[in-house]
Amino acid sequence: MRIHELAAIVVAAILGADALVHVYWMTGRTWPARDTRTLSQMVLNFEVPFTPRVLAPIVLILVAGGTAVLAKAGQLGDWMPGWIAAAGAAAVAVGALLRGGAGVVWALGIGADRNSAFYRLNLTVYTPMCLILCGAATIVAV
Repeated sequence: MRIHELAAIVVAAILGADALVHVYWMTGRTWPARDTRTLSQMVLNFEVPFTPRVLAPIVLILVAGGTAVLAKAGQLGDWMPGWIAAAGAAAVAVGALLRGGAGVVWALGIGADRNSAFYRLNLTVYTPMCLILCGAATIVAV
């Protein structure tokens, strides 16, 4: 297996797992939080409704991104036009870079309470995962 194929599988696995978590939240469940307000603060650092209307587009974006990256790496045959796969892989890399960069700012304590669950999750999960996604998607995109 070549490195860009492995990188594509890593990206698709992370985005797919994230999509599944969002589908889970669409059912009304709030794990790992006790309610939607706490979940929103924990995940986003501000309050938004965790409703299908909000979550379904996120699920679609995550699945489309993972699919585009796999297609760009040649893992899904040639049913998707190459320019769409390339644009999708680049979009995943840029999106993950932007979120990772924001995460670094929050890790410095700018715009995030250092005592919050969001701060700890951003530091240990969200930002490292986004930087891994950016690197792997970049390998596929170039």
